[in-house]
Parts: sequence; structure tokens; C-alpha cells
Amino acid sequence: MPQKLELLAPAKDAIHGREAINHGADALYIGPPAFGARVAAGNSLQDIEQLVNYAHLYHAKVYVTVNTLLYDNELEAAAQMIHQLYAIGVDAILIQDMGLLQCDLPPIELHASTQTHNASVERVRFLQDVGFKRVVLARETSLQQMAEIRKATNVELEAFIQGALCVSHSGQCYMSEYLTGRSGNRGCCTQPCRSSYDLLNSSGKVLRQNEHLLSLRDFSAAQHIGAMADTGIISFKIEGRLKDMTYVKNLTAYYRQLLDNMMAGNENYAHASSGRCTFFFTPDLERTFNRGFTDYFLQKRQPMASFATQKAIGKKVGTVSEINNNSLVINSNATFTAGDGLCFIDNNTMQGFLANRAEGNRLFPNKMPQIKIGTVLFRNNDVVFEKELQKKSAERKIAVNIIFSNHNNEIILDVTDEEGYTASAHIEYTKTLATNVERARQQIAQQLTKLGDTCYELESFSDTTSEALFIPASVLNQLRRSAIEQLNMQRLKEAQPLPTPRIDNGQASVAAHLDYSYNVINGKAEAFYKKHGATTIESGIEVSHDFDDKALMTTKYCLRYELGQCLNFKNNDSISPDYRGALFLRNNQKLFLLQFDCNNCQMKIYCKKR
Repeated sequence: MPQKLELLAPAKDAIHGREAINHGADALYIGPPAFGARVAAGNSLQDIEQLVNYAHLYHAKVYVTVNTLLYDNELEAAAQMIHQLYAIGVDAILIQDMGLLQCDLPPIELHASTQTHNASVERVRFLQDVGFKRVVLARETSLQQMAEIRKATNVELEAFIQGALCVSHSGQCYMSEYLTGRSGNRGCCTQPCRSSYDLLNSSGKVLRQNEHLLSLRDFSAAQHIGAMADTGIISFKIEGRLKDMTYVKNLTAYYRQLLDNMMAGNENYAHASSGRCTFFFTPDLERTFNRGFTDYFLQKRQPMASFATQKAIGKKVGTVSEINNNSLVINSNATFTAGDGLCFIDNNTMQGFLANRAEGNRLFPNKMPQIKIGTVLFRNNDVVFEKELQKKSAERKIAVNIIFSNHNNEIILDVTDEEGYTASAHIEYTKTLATNVERARQQIAQQLTKLGDTCYELESFSDTTSEALFIPASVLNQLRRSAIEQLNMQRLKEAQPLPTPRIDNGQASVAAHLDYSYNVINGKAEAFYKKHGATTIESGIEVSHDFDDKALMTTKYCLRYELGQCLNFKNNDSISPDYRGALFLRNNQKLFLLQFDCNNCQMKIYCKKR
């Protein structure tokens, strides 16, 4: 059997979710009313149920993110909500807190959130053995690691292909909690990684000033989709539950086309849902929100920071070739319009302006920037593209074959979709022969193939009646609506997820001592880990509030490497003396110590006590 490959898109709400389906998503992930890792992206159960019904028509799936850490007094409410999600037909839930595995949960499919930092064979095998159906791999996972994990496990593997990057290992960033009391593990991250910092050495010398030293470019695996599929990834995830509609439409459509092209003619792969999309625009990764792109650690370590800005850069559109008092000319093949936002990097800082007017490649800024000939310009607000995506930009249709027939005093309509699901509608009708044969047959065909705003499109129509019948349009419309409603019901019935009881095979074990990074903040999580071999468990930061000697961030991103000062470089003599000792970050007079674990090629950030 060919492996089904799933394109997984974000849904801030049901409206965004429907458009993600329309633009080719095989599955969605969406936040519930509470306990989701994006507190600003919660949705009512009613909205989620409506989205489930819409997605299931296409045999697409809906996953719900119940992936925050939970306090003891929240576990029962979270478990009750999961029962409600199961009742409305949700296909799976994503969780981070292992305490939920000690609760009375329905037989719903469980996915291990990336917040559990799934980057090794050992970790993924543990999650498999305690009963997870799928594991969402850490963003830092390389293609080689993906292949190793696949070879050593049989759990489903999901990986990110696009979107913002957390500089810290997911689930192991405590910077927001330390600075503001708002925990990223509780869905309230204040994104301190996007702030600006000074870099100092042990002598207090400022090496870099007021730069976004922890802010990464956005992730894009567009060039590696085939390689990821070859390693065993079956679900390709777009990040962005807080992103706008343009982002969702554009990126879902882009990766839909990419996956379809990759699967075309390949018997090893198959689509994970029904229907085919028609797009009324040209998808382009760079024309919606992005900070520039990196493929992170998929193949090898590479420069990945965006020191100049934490904001969107957009798409490179050309260079400045002429500057006048109130205008400038761009050497570009792009088309510009009033309202476009342009930006450029000057002295490692992003500057920008709006085009009040555009005459070909001559732009009249709202305020003339301090800019030089030859400066590279990017467009981070593309008015034409935004307007294009505000309209209907795609439709998704399931092909059907329709056969019209009659028997005795009944007229019959059989509808069969592309997957072989069939519905049949019958109406009693006294046979009346048509006086105008051609017109009667035309009317029958016209009325019975009006699929309009349904999710279906006609592939073929057959009228097998031996005689031309006169049938009022109202009767034909009733027959068609009845057949389509029955087909919808059939498809929804077949899309209902099967009960998936969690099975702990008893083979999973953990170390005897678990530190704070295991994020244990409730009694049930403690009981879970003790059942699997732990004897001493350090409380999670969210309950201990003890930051002493604890890494606020653990990351494979390394500032020394990013700045060309890696101590493992072959030409060690090129390392500046300023970078050889201890290094610190400073933000709002707070100091953070950087610790470099060169053996494991990672960096940790600690609070610096005065």
C-alpha cells in the first residue's frame, strides 16, 4: 500500500480552517477553549465541531492542541474537555503534559506535541511505548536523525516544514516565565527571543549593541520535502496558528502544489484526503510574512539569525538605482503600487517606508529614507497580493459520476464519488413523455448536474432512460439535493475516527532522576514518570519558580558560530580575543550568562546574579 502523505495546516479559528481545507490541507490543528499552547488562539467547541464536519467531507482531519502544562486543579477540566472533543468527532489531540495519561481519557488518538522535545531515538521510542500514535519531531531534527528515528520506531512521524522558529528547544524555554511570569509552556510566551540585546564579554566590553541576537529567520523545508518523505515523515506541518488569512492561504496552496508535484507518478505515495484544488493566484512563499528563510539543521548547521530585525522582511524586489528629492527608482522586474511597504537593512538595522505613489519603477515614499544607490530593497507589504487573497482564491472539489434512470413509477439518481462512495435517491413520479425530446434531456442534464456550492464537481453524467421524460425542474432539483445529502452523510460517516485506546506496552523507562526540564508540575505527571522508573523528580519551573543554576534556554543555535567566533573552527587563530572568555547578553539591565557546550554543539542561557 502506498504511504499517505499529509499536509497539516494551522487554523487560528474555524474560518481560517475552512480556507486551509479549500487550499489543500489534508489536516488542521486548532486550539480548544482552554489549555492550548497559543492562549490567543482558543476556539469554542461549537466552532470546532463545525470545522470537523467541513473537513470530514473531504476526509481531512482535525487535531486539537491541548498542549500546555497543567496544574493539579486543571487536569479534571482538561480531561472533561477532551471527552467533549472526542464526542464531536475530533481526530486526535496533541498533548505535552504526561499527567493527562494518568487521567480518564476517551479512546482518542494521541499525538506528542513538539513541546515534549522529541529529537532522539530514545525519546520517540519512549513516547511510542507509552501509547502515542504520532510524535511531532523537534524543529532541530536533521534528515539523518529523522531516518534514524524512523528505522528504530514505528510511531507516525510529523515534522515542521514552514514557519517561525523557537530558538530554544521547544518546551525547554523558561525565559518568558523568568522575565514576566508568563510561561511559554502554559501558552503565554512573551517572545523574549525577538527582543534586542547587547553582547558583552567578561570585561564588560560591548561586542554587539541593540541587535536581535536570539531572533531566527523563518524555517522553510521547501527544498527538502522529498528527502523528508524518504526518511519516513508522513505529516508535513506549517507553523502559524496566530498568522493571518493571507499566510494560511498562500502557504497551504504552495505546499499543496509542492507535495502534489512530488507525488505525481510516484506509486509509493498517496493523498491523505479527497478532492483537488484549483487556485486563482500564484502561491509564493516570500510574498507573505517571513523573516528570511533557513532550513535550520535539516542538512547541516548554517547561519540562521536575523540580527537586524525580528519583523517581516518579505521578498527581495530590486536595488535602488536613482535617488531624487521626493522619489527613488528601483532596478526591478516587480510591479509596484501605492501602499506597498518597502524595507532595507542599513547598519544592521531594518529601515522602511510606504510608497505613496508608484509610477512604474519610480516610487514616491511617504517619507524619504536615508538610503544609498545600490541598496537592496525588500517588499514586506504587497498590496496587490494581499487584495488578491482577500477574494476567493481557491476551490476544492471532489469528482463525481452521476447516472439518471427510471424504473416503473420512480426516477432514480445514483451519484458515485472519486473514492467509490455511492448515494442513490428515488422519487415516485408518474411517467410523462416529453414533446420536445432534445429540450427535455437538456433540462434533465442541466438540473441534475448543478453542483454549485457543494464540494463536488461533475466528472461524467449519463441519462439511461430509454424515453425522453418531461420532469419539472423542481422535482429534478429535489432529486439532486437528496442524492448529494445522502453522499455527504456517507462521507461523514466514513470519516468518523475509530476508537483508539491508548496502549502502554510496559517497555518504556526513564532515568532514576528527572530534572526540571521534564516539566513536571502536577501529581499525575509525577505518578506517570515514577511508574516508568523515576525515583526523584525535580519540580518544573512553573511551580518551583527556582531559576538558580537552571538554563532559561537550551538551544542548538550558537552565537559564537553565528558571529564567526566558533572555538571549534579549524583556524582557531582567527578567533578574536574579545570572544574567548565568558559572554553575556544584556536586556533592560538584566544580564544573562551564555554557556557553550561545544561537545554537544549547543548553547545555554542562564540568569546572571549580580
